[in-house]
Amino acid sequence: MLYSFIKIFARLAIHFYCRDITVNKKEILQHNGPLLLAANHPNSFLDAIILCTLFNKPVYSLARGDAFKNKFAAKLLYKLKLLPVYRVSEGVENLEENYKTFDACKEIFKQNGIVLIFSEGRCVNEWHLRPLKKGTARLAISSWNDGIDLKIIPVGINYSSFKRFGKNVKLFFGTHIMQQNITATGSHGQAIKILNDNLTQQLTPFVFEIAASNKQQLKQHFYINQPAIKKMLLFLPAVAGFIIHAPLYYLQRCVFTVWKLDKEHYDSVMAGLGLLLYPFFLLTVSFFTFLITASWYSWILLLLLPFTAWACIQLKKQLD
Repeated sequence: MLYSFIKIFARLAIHFYCRDITVNKKEILQHNGPLLLAANHPNSFLDAIILCTLFNKPVYSLARGDAFKNKFAAKLLYKLKLLPVYRVSEGVENLEENYKTFDACKEIFKQNGIVLIFSEGRCVNEWHLRPLKKGTARLAISSWNDGIDLKIIPVGINYSSFKRFGKNVKLFFGTHIMQQNITATGSHGQAIKILNDNLTQQLTPFVFEIAASNKQQLKQHFYINQPAIKKMLLFLPAVAGFIIHAPLYYLQRCVFTVWKLDKEHYDSVMAGLGLLLYPFFLLTVSFFTFLITASWYSWILLLLLPFTAWACIQLKKQLD
């Protein structure tokens, strides 16, 4: 229930954080499963938010285990269809918990569900495909050994920026990897290598290789030309949106600073805070406008303010 409610709201909200999301194979978004999405991981939990909002069916995501330390947080994360994966750095004693997560994933697959795993392991804000960990292959091979007809789809995610609203996103789905694509002979270790090699081969052209200092290449891959008429029509609403929403934006930045999180989480935290705070911001501005004007017309702001925010995102600077 909680996941479904948040997903409806997130599907609307994501268009106020991303200017454009381009998908190469939209038909995959209708997939019923059992399906394992094997993605690169450039932008913390924003990667999961985008994929979860795009797919019709619920998507279960594997997340870093240390986020589940607090019992209340763990219950909330489970309700949001997040499952813990522990790394050695989070305590060797927790690695046994990964078997429980794998078992939970296999139960999801048996119900024709979808699971998202980040095959690089950890998040780094960069335009670069890092070496893949073994977790994706281990989960897939274990599922096949249990007789599950699992398909793996490589997913390449690319962002025009890791620190600004109004980003352009390029999302690429690869070709299904099935059990028959992995050589049956040989050791378990060889099967893992073959699968990872297949994944790497597909992901390499899907994940842009760009140096952060190469502005020309970033522009080539991500910049979207805006028609002059669109700029003219949206200019005044965009200016209004910038002024009105500035307090909310700087409040979000202050919260991030107080929390002292890693820079890799900046984009995701800003998006998450926007998702949580914006409804309250809308209601507060509309309510105080109503108190001042004593007119029911003030409640039109509930529609007008999001439009000005969208206009601002459409016209603001696209690249860092």
